[in-house]
Amino acid sequence: MSLRISLAVVLCFMAQSKNPRTYGYKVVSAYPHDPGAFTQGLVFHDGYLYEGTGMHGKSGVRKVELKTGKVVQEAPLQAEYFGEGITLWKDKLIQLTWQTRIGFVYDLKTFRLLDSFVYRTEGWGLTHDGKRLILSDGTSVLYFLDPATFKEIGQMTVRDRGAPVSNLNELEYVKGEIWANVWQSERIARIAPSTGQVIGWINLKGLLTEHSQPVDVLNGIAYDAKQDRVFVTGKWWPKLFEIRVD
Repeated sequence: MSLRISLAVVLCFMAQSKNPRTYGYKVVSAYPHDPGAFTQGLVFHDGYLYEGTGMHGKSGVRKVELKTGKVVQEAPLQAEYFGEGITLWKDKLIQLTWQTRIGFVYDLKTFRLLDSFVYRTEGWGLTHDGKRLILSDGTSVLYFLDPATFKEIGQMTVRDRGAPVSNLNELEYVKGEIWANVWQSERIARIAPSTGQVIGWINLKGLLTEHSQPVDVLNGIAYDAKQDRVFVTGKWWPKLFEIRVD
């Protein structure tokens, strides 16, 4: 028994000590993006981007044309709410709010508000793995929610070589990995959903080099599974980029 326990400890230590690989990127295309959008969540579906925006009085969800950046449909939030991450679940669009700890559920086609729910943390990023909703709250912890009831069903701490990785923000599920913007950085963490270990970093330094108005941090990851495309942008950014990870 002691030998089995020791072996498990060694294997765990080896997994946590392994240096995650750092990836670069190449820009495939650049598209217009509304510089007034404080991007908090981003999803690609059936040729359109769905975006959740923040700031009191300016928060909401919107459907956006990829090539033009034109907003073709939107639903604003009341000014008391600060919008955060979004995800699509079946025929519904789900949106978090920041400190009010209330989420909203919309009909994907009409943007009609269908329901609301509560959660016990702040809301930052949101995605899903096909079975569970995955929520970030700005710490190193990711929370798993039942998409039918929105009850918390688990959590895990994200670590890089044993050290917790905090400031986890916008999330996207990409090819069996959880990708997370790290707030106030130019990096995306690639996270193993079974262990919480960071298995890679994507360094997006220098992505936005030209802008004529104030911009905020990198935030927003969307994955087009049908065409294997990755899109990224930021808060108040005038451009959205399709990138290829090297």
